[in-house]
Amino acid sequence: NEELHSLIAEFDLDAGHLQDVMDNDEIPRLEREGDVTYLFARHAQDHDGHEVVTRPILFIIGPHYFMTISRTPLVRLDRFTSGTIHFATSHQLGLLTQIMDQIIDQYEEYINASSRQIAQIRKRLQTHEVNNQDFVDFVLIEDRLNSFLSAMLPTTAIMKRVLLGRHMVLTKADTELVEDVMLNNDQLIESCRSNIKSLISIREAYSTIAGNNLSRTMKILTVATMLIALPNMFFGMYGMNIALPFQQEVWAYVFVVGITLLSIVVVTLLARSRKIF
Repeated sequence: NEELHSLIAEFDLDAGHLQDVMDNDEIPRLEREGDVTYLFARHAQDHDGHEVVTRPILFIIGPHYFMTISRTPLVRLDRFTSGTIHFATSHQLGLLTQIMDQIIDQYEEYINASSRQIAQIRKRLQTHEVNNQDFVDFVLIEDRLNSFLSAMLPTTAIMKRVLLGRHMVLTKADTELVEDVMLNNDQLIESCRSNIKSLISIREAYSTIAGNNLSRTMKILTVATMLIALPNMFFGMYGMNIALPFQQEVWAYVFVVGITLLSIVVVTLLARSRKIF
């Protein structure tokens, strides 16, 4: 807060916009106050070592200054301060597009990692090795990709507004830089959507396979129950302490066993004819 108040006082900035960037849920947008442009974006970063989240970052472009404000560090900015990336502070729009390219490249790394994870799960699905943890991963991956989409879709809209030239004066070279940022961003948006479709397809395929396997299992158990019940019916009937047909005949046991086996064969053939198993 002390840093924000210092910037507001020194450069006569809009206090509301600087407070907005402190909100983790702030959405990308473009604002113009006098001769100062405020551009909100979101960058991706690791959180707690295993979760990927997006955080807001504010670019302030004034007549003689260029600022970036964020509650959390944008790791890729180190490439600028370390000399890995050559840039000119006098070319404000060029610097903005360079930083946006780094933000988009960071998204691309996370999206490619998600694609590899989805491919591994798809491979296990072919060998029926998918487990409950994979479906938990599905939810986490899909949530991550949706958060990326919610950050990148408004970015394209912002770049289109920049191209209109109402907020900043653009040269032909500047226009090409902004268009490149839009193109890269749109490609990642399509990659996100493709991965989400793959997740949905895999989930639906596994659901269909599981439902089919359950149906087959129930059919087999039903037939097995019938095959077990038939002998019990005959043996139970001839185990009663009452007068029964053929109970005095020496071939009565063979007859009962034969009728039982014949009943089992008939039921089995009927089940096979109806493709129950």
